[in-house]
Amino acid sequence: MLSPESAAIVRDTLPVVGGAIEEIASTFYRSMFADNPELLRDLFNRGHQASGEQRKALAGSIAVFATILVNHPDDRPDAMLARIAHKHASLGVTADQYHIVHKYLFAAIAEVLGDAVTPAVAEAWDEVYWLMANALIALEADLYRESGEGWLRMRVVGKRRETPDALSFTLRPQIPLSFKPGQYISVAVTLPDGARQIRQYSLSCAPGHDEWRITVKRVRGGATPEGEVSNWLHANIEVGDTLTVSAPFGDLTLPEGDTPLLLASAGIGITPMLSMIGHLAATGSTRQVTVIHADRSPADHAHREELERLVRALPGATLHRWYEEVGDCSCEPAPGIGQVDLTGIDLPEGTVAYLCGPLPFMRNVRTGLLRRGTHASNIHYEVFGPDLWLGQD
Repeated sequence: MLSPESAAIVRDTLPVVGGAIEEIASTFYRSMFADNPELLRDLFNRGHQASGEQRKALAGSIAVFATILVNHPDDRPDAMLARIAHKHASLGVTADQYHIVHKYLFAAIAEVLGDAVTPAVAEAWDEVYWLMANALIALEADLYRESGEGWLRMRVVGKRRETPDALSFTLRPQIPLSFKPGQYISVAVTLPDGARQIRQYSLSCAPGHDEWRITVKRVRGGATPEGEVSNWLHANIEVGDTLTVSAPFGDLTLPEGDTPLLLASAGIGITPMLSMIGHLAATGSTRQVTVIHADRSPADHAHREELERLVRALPGATLHRWYEEVGDCSCEPAPGIGQVDLTGIDLPEGTVAYLCGPLPFMRNVRTGLLRRGTHASNIHYEVFGPDLWLGQD
């Protein structure tokens, strides 16, 4: 909770800081990477930096946190903090790195806002930063303690083409390890230029096996380094090779109980849903489960036949699909064409929804759910990459 003095200052200056937060974030990253190039080379996602997505995500998280502190002082954005903490833990972020971020972030604030940053203003926003940073440091310490593992070496025991742009890799841990349905791991690779780049991939299989699976979609084209790790994995990793991976992390996990579920995905967002549906099938669940998937075409739908088989194995599950191009698909039931439309789909009272896919898809599904009466607290989502939904309704 902010001190009363700082809360008043933050409330008064939030419009100014919020209006300049993307410029502040851009200045922050530029100066930090200039002095600490190893952070960009070995920790931060170069593709997201080049596209500007990481700057927008940082801006959104700070703005949301500050707004909640001044407008809802008795609340804390636990869902946002948990999502960030899991991502940081999967990257191996350390407590001392928050001091590095603080140094360059506040230098950027002073550079962008100039004389508007009085000592009192700087002190108030310093309080905001350390409230957020210390909350994350504590959450990440708990996650590291719970995982009990650092970076792991796993042998690739299977490689399968799922679509023209998606490959699945089956990994075998050296020791038995568990994960929760919906979690992801980080994969760290050394690229030809010597950079150690890290990416997160959802585990696309049910837990309880000696082998894990990730499904990697190749990101093609563009002038930025977006997709450099996925392309490298596609081109270089074969059965018998080893990969360096993190312990499982992620807070979007399948809840226990008999609550009705809606599992909605688009594109490669199918991967955490496969883990959840696979676990439900493996445990003989009778829950009511509405499965929704959207894709470009049946040929682009990774794990399509596996999804159909898993849904058939669940007595309380129904499958609904939408494709931009249906072609000669003989799918049963017949897929819709275009965007997902929840009209006419049975949603039992109390349904809890889990969404994963591009932001436009998730916004569309969320809007449809809200119109159908689903409470906002029952709608959860996973974003691949920086969370650009922060601060948006």
